Amino acid sequence: MNGTLQGLQGRASVFVGAMILGGCATFTPDGGFGSVEQEVRQRIGKDAIWPRTDAEREALESRVATLLSKRPLSADDAVQVAILNNRDLRAAFAELGIAEADLVQAGRLPNPHFSMFRAKLGHDYKIEQALTFNVLSLVTAPLAFEVEKRRFARAQQSVAVEVLRLASETRKAWIAAVASEETVRYMRQVLRAADASAELARRMEQAGNWSRLARAREHGFYADAALYLARAEHAQSAARERLTRLMGLWGGQAGYELPERLPDLPGTASERPDIERQAIAQRLDIRAAILETEAVARNLDLTETTRFINVLELGPARVLEGEKSDPYKKGYEIALELPLFDWGTARVAKAEAIYWQALDRAAQTAINARSEVREAYRSYRLTHDIAKHYRDEIVPLRKRIAEENLLRYNGMLIGVFDLLSDTRSQILSVTGYVEALRDFWAADADLQMAMIGRVEGTLGPKTLLTQPEAAAGH
Repeated sequence: MNGTLQGLQGRASVFVGAMILGGCATFTPDGGFGSVEQEVRQRIGKDAIWPRTDAEREALESRVATLLSKRPLSADDAVQVAILNNRDLRAAFAELGIAEADLVQAGRLPNPHFSMFRAKLGHDYKIEQALTFNVLSLVTAPLAFEVEKRRFARAQQSVAVEVLRLASETRKAWIAAVASEETVRYMRQVLRAADASAELARRMEQAGNWSRLARAREHGFYADAALYLARAEHAQSAARERLTRLMGLWGGQAGYELPERLPDLPGTASERPDIERQAIAQRLDIRAAILETEAVARNLDLTETTRFINVLELGPARVLEGEKSDPYKKGYEIALELPLFDWGTARVAKAEAIYWQALDRAAQTAINARSEVREAYRSYRLTHDIAKHYRDEIVPLRKRIAEENLLRYNGMLIGVFDLLSDTRSQILSVTGYVEALRDFWAADADLQMAMIGRVEGTLGPKTLLTQPEAAAGH
């Protein structure tokens, strides 16, 4: 009697569990994108939208057009356009749909299996009918559902990282594009000064006041200045096209206008003594690695649970044997895999190897995160010091020298070539400051990204320090 009650209770608990599980296995209204949207808004204050209807796509295009109509286009607007309009990012959003479909599939009851056998000899029949359910899948369904649930959470973390990485890359591309345009303007000034110097040297040679060697030196500088300008224009084109690609623009959209100069250098660099601990607590790739490890651990439990029996089907059956008018014999059918040749050791060994692989990768992710954030912070501080040195020392010094030389030229103490050479040096020192400022803002973007996840590309200063004297040829 007690055994019968326990059997009924067991079957009832399995049924209730299955019904609860089936109730959880539904698609969310936002496809799981709500957590991504919230994460992006908290981290960088931008809107992440996944358009899935024509009306939503039209609204998104209208918003992108409004942002692009701003003149000039700010860094924040460029980042927002990229998040709304980059098609690779939208493709990454689809990963959420795939992961959620797997989650829903894991939470649904398996279909029953119906089988029928029919044979006839004269008036003798043999008919077998069975309707079976995979009882084992009901037992293991909670474990499988938990695995897919963690994978879905990991997919949400990965998509959020993709959005934030695109935002960081777009910000750096905007910085490079603005700096390259500013550099081109300065290089054009250098070329004009070199052209004037070369023309003056030509006339003085014709008047017999200069040697051919002195004129050749001035003309050589003009040739170098033309080359520098060509390279600067090449860099400007490449930087702008990269920004255009990240924002997903084409056709007339690519005619956006950028500001003439980068934002000013902050007075002081921020002090972050506890930056490593903060990075470990905040980085999404570490959270994703932990979720992956937990999912693999649950998968190992599932494999160990089913190592001996993969299939256990049970259900009602009936058999008719003899005349067709004879009654059916009713009973049940059970089917299971006999572990005679495969004891499941290979599957368990594979699951254990995957678990240790995930564990080591999670540990390495934490090690890389600490190193990356240290490197990013050092780069941030050093590039700030370099740009500050340009701003406070080199540029003002060149300006004072230029003012003194102008006084001496007015007093006929120096010649026009000395004045032109000094003007070129001053312009190139400003160009060096622009590059240093660009490196600082790029390092600042890298530092922000390092607090979120892995930084793409190499860190560190990128300025090829300008040597005004060498460029001037004096």
